[in-house]
Amino acid sequence: MDFSLSEEHRAVQETAREFAQHELLPGILERDEKQQFPHDQVKKMGELGFMGMMVDPKYMGSGMDTISYVIALEEISKIDAAAAVIMSVNNSLVCWGLEEYGSEDLKTKYLSQLAQGIVLGAFCLSEPEAGSDATAIKTKAEDKGDHFLLNGVKNWITNGGNASIYIVIAQSDPDKGYRGINAFVVDKNLDGIQVGPKENKLGIRSSDTHSIMFNDVVVPKSNLLGGAEMGFKIAMNILNGGRIGIAAQALGIASGAHDLSIKYARERRSFGKPISEHQAIQFKLADMHAAIEGSRLLCYKAAYLKDKGIPFSKESAVAKLVASQTAMDVADEAIQIHGGYGYVKEYHVERMLRDAKITQIYEGTSEIQRLVIAREILKSI
Repeated sequence: MDFSLSEEHRAVQETAREFAQHELLPGILERDEKQQFPHDQVKKMGELGFMGMMVDPKYMGSGMDTISYVIALEEISKIDAAAAVIMSVNNSLVCWGLEEYGSEDLKTKYLSQLAQGIVLGAFCLSEPEAGSDATAIKTKAEDKGDHFLLNGVKNWITNGGNASIYIVIAQSDPDKGYRGINAFVVDKNLDGIQVGPKENKLGIRSSDTHSIMFNDVVVPKSNLLGGAEMGFKIAMNILNGGRIGIAAQALGIASGAHDLSIKYARERRSFGKPISEHQAIQFKLADMHAAIEGSRLLCYKAAYLKDKGIPFSKESAVAKLVASQTAMDVADEAIQIHGGYGYVKEYHVERMLRDAKITQIYEGTSEIQRLVIAREILKSI
């Protein structure tokens, strides 16, 4: 078993690290304060190949493995978790879903633009009364013969305002329950689509989160993903992969907060010496490091299994559960190490704590991850 990074992985890491430092760090406080979407930075991520990292090069993707994706997301999340979630949704939920389940015509029409970051994608599953319980969705896709008629509301949609392409999960036959659910590729330019106001969020504030309303939207039959009534299975499989991305985001938040804590501990002096020489601070830094290392290995394991085509739903749930808790714990301790300065925006760690919280909620709450893990381990006994 080899734990070292390949030359390709190290190149991805260095490229992502330099991009984060030189392109994302400048202006990040203003973007967070004013909730400004990072248009220029997202465009550059597309130019670097970060918006379609696992997409086949024949569709203008980077053709990399999932471990490369985790590495890049960690480096970007160290600096800007909002930019990271824009990248994660486009890669994990939209590009992967379209490449895995879309027809050749759909991939030709949409995937190359998404993979290059020319357009953005969004994943529309959650609703006002259907969050953790995806089987309770009310958005309807009525079969009209040569098309579906889409009606309903989706909530908490990352990239909702800036996306051009939506993957929408909708119910076509309520009598069949989750077996009646379908998945569609929906062009934002279709008549009847309305984007709600931007949500004013605790964290990841420069990413855009909206409700999306569908009012008698005519969706061509050719825009169906996978086979008929495969939507629930498709959504769950997409989320399994998406959880690796969110775990990597959480890992990056924790790693970034740890880096800032080390830097501050070396510079800040108390009782005549740097606080890094006080055992109380050393123990905090050591515990933070241990939790981050464990989270990173869990992320890599889930990514490895995905790349090998081995079932990974349990491993992605474990990675997300542990990494999101690590992000919260490490960011909290980072503020404690910084003391009063940690409560001040210019030192960044208070933003990291705000950003960390959402990793325990979206793409499956921590409680849902525990249900997934319990279900899988009970199968094996």
